[in-house]
Amino acid sequence: MRGARILAVLALAGLTAGCFQPLYGDRATVGGGADGQILDKMRAIDVLPITVSQPGRLPRVGGEVRNELMYQLTGGSGAGTTSYILKISIASTNLQIIADVNTARVDQQNYGIDASYTLTEVGTGKPVVSGNTFSRVSYDTPGQQQRFAGQRGLRDAENRAAKVIAENIRNRLASYFTAGT
Repeated sequence: MRGARILAVLALAGLTAGCFQPLYGDRATVGGGADGQILDKMRAIDVLPITVSQPGRLPRVGGEVRNELMYQLTGGSGAGTTSYILKISIASTNLQIIADVNTARVDQQNYGIDASYTLTEVGTGKPVVSGNTFSRVSYDTPGQQQRFAGQRGLRDAENRAAKVIAENIRNRLASYFTAGT
């Protein structure tokens, strides 16, 4: 009796296995031909240099976001014919979240990036997707004697936050190309 139930569940699972399509697969979307593939559309996005709100460390972070996003959109291959232009602007925050009560020395900080983006169709000049995203990551500040470690912790936090921003934007664009909204 129990074996029959397991067999029935496996049979039903086998029947529904063909209903799912990987989001980043090479298979064409519904109603699409060769140009209906998500990967081809993602490769047709030209990511403009990122606009930053503050000088200093943020231009490097903007470059990190752009490089990560370009890699995620093209998979490391060259970009295709440009059909879309992606414009991104970012701002950052760095907040002290934990301090030693005896010395008032900061032990942990929270680094954040806020990004706004707009995807514009080249042929019509019409914005098709726009939105905002953010990332917050924490890092330790080891103390005054270890200033290099503190700077390296900040740089690692910037890189992690940049990767999250790139993933959020990529996921939103993939959703647009899949669902059209």
